Amino acid sequence: MDKKKKVLVLGGTGAMGVYLVPELLKMGYRVDVVSLDTLESNHPDLRHIQTKDAKEVGFMTDLLKKEYHAIVDFLIYDTASFKEKHRLLLENTGHYIYLSSYRIYANEEHPIRETSPRLVDVSTDQAYLATDDYSLHKARGEDTLRASGLGNWTAIRPAITYSRRRFQLVTLEALTVINRARAGKTLVLPQEALGVQATMSWGGDVASMIARLVLNKAAFREIYTVATAEHNPWQTVADYYHELIGLKYIAVDKETYLHMITGGGESPGRRGARWQLDYDRLFDRVIDNSKILNVTGLRQSELMPLHDGLQRELNALPENYVFPGRDLCGERMDAYLAR
Repeated sequence: MDKKKKVLVLGGTGAMGVYLVPELLKMGYRVDVVSLDTLESNHPDLRHIQTKDAKEVGFMTDLLKKEYHAIVDFLIYDTASFKEKHRLLLENTGHYIYLSSYRIYANEEHPIRETSPRLVDVSTDQAYLATDDYSLHKARGEDTLRASGLGNWTAIRPAITYSRRRFQLVTLEALTVINRARAGKTLVLPQEALGVQATMSWGGDVASMIARLVLNKAAFREIYTVATAEHNPWQTVADYYHELIGLKYIAVDKETYLHMITGGGESPGRRGARWQLDYDRLFDRVIDNSKILNVTGLRQSELMPLHDGLQRELNALPENYVFPGRDLCGERMDAYLAR
């Protein structure tokens, strides 16, 4: 009889999942990974399930009949969708780990601790609060868990997490940052962000933290910021990319930058980009990670320094690899720089 405990990882091929799955296997779990990607594995304890319907109730109900001991959920739900599904998830596993975000924190306390004020509770921006922005629906998801009356959940709040699947710089992602650097093109950044302290954690470290929370009774009904305590100004991060892959950049004012990344107008996308900048990337993000270190037994000295982690992940990219997709933001930067 197979006595290994089974863990379901929903959305398990992203920046954290690519490191979490091997970590769980190393710890002796059987792991099922649900994702959009079509993947194969020869590992006897790993199974990939490819689907476009991971959040559909019927699919989820059938899947959970397999009686998983724990679920690590990287899927993104809006507030209404999570309220609809949270009991199904909680009642069909021994331990449910919910992906929240450090973006829920307001800019009222430094360093940031798990008890620091949340934007959803203290913001006075009524236009912002009337939306279901990422930083808000993550906090509202936490509230849904607290109100459930069940105690078999843990919420995790990652800071910006990078791996070979994700490279970030202020609000920009790899499609713009890495592709432009490799093409010898200049990147445009907001001047107001360059001196702001940012926290960026290596995906392998975040995976180690999450794996040590799985079925850890001390973590039940608790919330953790899963991040390094290292912090650097965004300009330092940009300079690391310059050193490692030759990134060239210039700074412009915030409004010019926002126009480039959104194309202007007052669309929901433009408002979301403004809130990501104003309510996160322009906040000093200095993390007190003592709570997650205490429960996992990890030490800050064991965590990857940002420079070394970026170097490792950039070196792991295939030579001449280009992140797929049309980079509309980069096209607008080209037009601006060509003036």
